[in-house]
Amino acid sequence: MAINLNKDTVYRTAKAKDKDYKISDGGGLVLLVKKDGTKRWMFYYRFDGKQNTLGFGVYPDTTLENARRKAEDARNKLANDIDPGALRKQAKAEKKQIIENQNRIEAGLPIINSFEHVAREWLASSAHTVRDITQQKKLRCFELYVFPEIGKIAVNEIKSPEVFAIIKPLILKNQLETAHRVHSEISGAFAYAIAHGFADYDPAQAVGAQIPAQKVKHNAAIIEPKEVGQLLRDIAHYQGTFVVQSALRLSPYLFQRPGEIRQMEWKDVDLAAKEWRYFVTKTEVQHIVPLSRQAIELLESIKSLTGDSRYVFPSSRGDGRPMSDGTV
Repeated sequence: MAINLNKDTVYRTAKAKDKDYKISDGGGLVLLVKKDGTKRWMFYYRFDGKQNTLGFGVYPDTTLENARRKAEDARNKLANDIDPGALRKQAKAEKKQIIENQNRIEAGLPIINSFEHVAREWLASSAHTVRDITQQKKLRCFELYVFPEIGKIAVNEIKSPEVFAIIKPLILKNQLETAHRVHSEISGAFAYAIAHGFADYDPAQAVGAQIPAQKVKHNAAIIEPKEVGQLLRDIAHYQGTFVVQSALRLSPYLFQRPGEIRQMEWKDVDLAAKEWRYFVTKTEVQHIVPLSRQAIELLESIKSLTGDSRYVFPSSRGDGRPMSDGTV
């Protein structure tokens, strides 16, 4: 193809006309002369059967020599099956992202498409499905163990060894429960990343098999009938204060957790209906506990002593709090 068809004089002396027109320099390079007198270098080419255009700047700010050099560079890319227009768009997008990321860093925000950015998006998207305290624990887990290590890395560039480097110190300290929890949260963030096109695979998946299974340690429990009988006798013979005696004696009738019993409030107790209704914040459900004849008698006996208080079993310190867990 013929190139470099004209001398600079041709372009310098080109005058505006009633409508836009082009002066070809060959090889796809033309000078577009606008009807307002503006002159722009344009490069026309075909890629994958489609007509495309690149702008090389305004003449004479962009000289003929510079325009020809840019055109030659574009032709070389096309010869190597590279779209110069797509390459330019990519470079512009990367430059824009660099500037945006710098602004985010200065504002204390995570870098776009970094692991921290994606993980925080995931947490925000699932916040309505968990309690606030659970959400705070998840975020704290990331901030404490994960973000300092891989938070700034692009989520699609993170490899399994980088995830394992977070988990390994916890394994060495025998903090296996924490190791499993951290691994689970990382994997959850990657599941979100894959679903939304930020990443193609979960590098945490291979790490899970490297975490030893946690040995379940059961709490001490009385399961033999004779031992249960002895416990009930011990409760009956307990010589502490009447309030503590009552809390202990009520427990076998209700089989609720010690913390729930010691925090029982009079407003939730309906002696006439023989029910104790209270809201469990952990599961966010209303519990209804039937009260047996013995439980009713026990509660009636203590009501004269603590009925003016908020709690059925108030602290002996009189500070408006329930009986402490240590007391029970």
